[in-house]
Amino acid sequence: MIGIIAGSGYYELPGLLQRKDELFTNEYGQATVSTGIWDNIAVAFVARHGGDHSIPPNAINYRANIRALADLGAASVFAVNVVGSMVPERGPGSLFVLDDFIEFTQGRQCTFFDRPGEVTHTDMTAIYDPELRAILIRAAELEDQEVSNTATYVCTNGPRFETPAEIRMYTQLGAHVVGMTGYPEVALAREAGLRYASIAVVSNLAAGITDDVVEEKEIWQALEATKDPVFRILKRATQLSASGEC
Repeated sequence: MIGIIAGSGYYELPGLLQRKDELFTNEYGQATVSTGIWDNIAVAFVARHGGDHSIPPNAINYRANIRALADLGAASVFAVNVVGSMVPERGPGSLFVLDDFIEFTQGRQCTFFDRPGEVTHTDMTAIYDPELRAILIRAAELEDQEVSNTATYVCTNGPRFETPAEIRMYTQLGAHVVGMTGYPEVALAREAGLRYASIAVVSNLAAGITDDVVEEKEIWQALEATKDPVFRILKRATQLSASGEC
């Protein structure tokens, strides 16, 4: 089984057959997962914000979601992160395959190893699985979609957007895109032994990159235009992953 996690605007997998929506309860809370067959491949899908976009990024139960996927046997996870771009020439509709992250969140439950006697230090050197990243890049190529093959993601707490001064700081730190949901999800996946890769979908240029304000209406319009190509990349990636190709 292959796991898929998606965020704003991506609430269900089109064409998912034998779909079964279940509420899983584990020691970290509850997670809603849709299982089914997607192009002859067993998948488990999580909509981070819920099907009605009711869960803000700082309140998502990342641990319950990742634990549910692990318990279902999803050894690999493809994720979609909606982001603001700090690369002026890569505006709305652009796609990045992530390879590193910087974290600026507060108060999130960010580890499975938080009990006395469970001190575990997990390596984060190649946090986005290189093989799954290669599969996403190959899938985009086969679907004739342009992607940037490398990008550093900075995760902020949200739900507010960032200030221009914050964006200038993140740019100086080497980040390319900014979002609110990539962490601790990616780190928890590593702790749980799940291979994880993410495609970042640009909904807007980050604050201060242009003189324009960040308009939520324009963000939703940009995301709607990305759905078809991103779902085609994900479907192709699941095919390549299931077949062992790259």
